Amino acid sequence: MTSETSAALPAVIVISSHVVRGSVGGRPEIFALESLGFPVWAVPTIVLGWHPGHGRSTRIVPPADQFSALLADLEQAPWLDEVGAVLSGYFGSPEQAEAVALLVKAVKQRNPRALYVCDPVLGDYAEGLYVQEKTAAAVRDLLMPLADIATPNRFELEWMTGTPLADLKSTIKAAVAAAPTTMLVTSAPSMIADGIANLLVDQKDAILAEHRIVQNPPKGTGDLTCATFLARLLSGQSPEKALQSATATVYEAVARAAKRGSDELQLHLDAQSLSHPMAMVQMRTLLHPSRKRKA
Repeated sequence: MTSETSAALPAVIVISSHVVRGSVGGRPEIFALESLGFPVWAVPTIVLGWHPGHGRSTRIVPPADQFSALLADLEQAPWLDEVGAVLSGYFGSPEQAEAVALLVKAVKQRNPRALYVCDPVLGDYAEGLYVQEKTAAAVRDLLMPLADIATPNRFELEWMTGTPLADLKSTIKAAVAAAPTTMLVTSAPSMIADGIANLLVDQKDAILAEHRIVQNPPKGTGDLTCATFLARLLSGQSPEKALQSATATVYEAVARAAKRGSDELQLHLDAQSLSHPMAMVQMRTLLHPSRKRKA
């Protein structure tokens, strides 16, 4: 990537958690975006010593009034027209979602082509919800309808829609019915044995990118997926190509970290996977509900 190309890329506002040790939340998102040439405005929603899966650590959540004041400052920033996308992830309180909604509207007012990617980091099948239910509801009710793209895992989509998602058919149907119109569902069912997939659904297409499951994967895969997918789109790739490339990046980075026995993604060692992933993923075009076969 040349310096001229890098200078032309828009800034991305990343609003998510910050961990002191590790590569989850905003950490891998910021690293990936900046490594690919995108300036990042970083807003921490909570500060933790490490991922909660490693054990308890102190949680520092900005007071709601201070968090709102900071985002209000960004709404008036003289450089706001540099911003081409907002990416939100984990929230420390429900009030933060209200402030982010106002910021997204301000960004879009300044730049109507700006993208808002909502990664609703709410929970998973192993742990259930790992945010307050009020926080999860605020993300679902305030932010998902504002988003251009959402990147829930299958549990999160199931929780937000209230629909059991046991297979690809039900997952596609739920993604089509929910807001926003473009949904990238991570940890989706795979059509290959011992596989896992990312499912991209919009109003016309359903595309699956799948690969073998990596045993004992580090945390942060969802965060890295949404950041790399957004970067590919902002770089001009088609949604299908962006899905393939982002899936290959994450699969490669996860496999390499797991092979080293690391309990975290090691993007400082695997930066090449961000720009030129070599891992192979299986791509499939699936039947979309809008294109039901005639009897």
